[in-house]
Amino acid sequence: MTPILYSFRRCPFAMRARMALDAAQISLEHREVKLSAKPTAMLKASPKGTVPVLVLSNDEILEESLDIMDWALAKHDPENWRQAGARERAEAFLADFKDALDRYKYASRYNDKAKRGDVDETQRTAAFMALHDFTAPLNTQNFLHSPEQPGYLDVATFPFVRQFANTEPQWWSAAAPPTLQHWLNHMVSLPRFQRIMEKHQVWIEAA
Repeated sequence: MTPILYSFRRCPFAMRARMALDAAQISLEHREVKLSAKPTAMLKASPKGTVPVLVLSNDEILEESLDIMDWALAKHDPENWRQAGARERAEAFLADFKDALDRYKYASRYNDKAKRGDVDETQRTAAFMALHDFTAPLNTQNFLHSPEQPGYLDVATFPFVRQFANTEPQWWSAAAPPTLQHWLNHMVSLPRFQRIMEKHQVWIEAA
């Protein structure tokens, strides 16, 4: 069967999965979902109710974005994205960075005194320090994967850095080192990223 991808355009987890599927040239059926009205077919395939979900067959379903990346690139990796230890490095970085990012961006969820729309500057600093250490290779090369080419590590992490940068763009522009800004700007300007960010109509289940 043709793989079915349940996705949400703005989800950073879904972004990295879509980029790997695109790089691997995997033909699939894209089903854009509305997270406030998740389709029954998606919940039947993956009761946890988060995107992305890749349905390969009735008994083979991938529910984690890095698993989707790994599956796609194992099928076809024409740009040599895979690199020993890249997944582990991405997971280790995001374990700290994503927690601080969420507490920074959604301060009211974690602090009863914060109002909706407030940010937590302490958590912003924690996320920024984790990011600064992780992206140290950019001081001497253009990408995390290699000097001249993005790969698994870049794609697995930049959607979350994009989310961080977009929370307070003026602060980011003033605080982030030029090398880091250049990397992020390059990643979001890639034709592949523009392609996977094209809008899809919300998928409607047949009655």
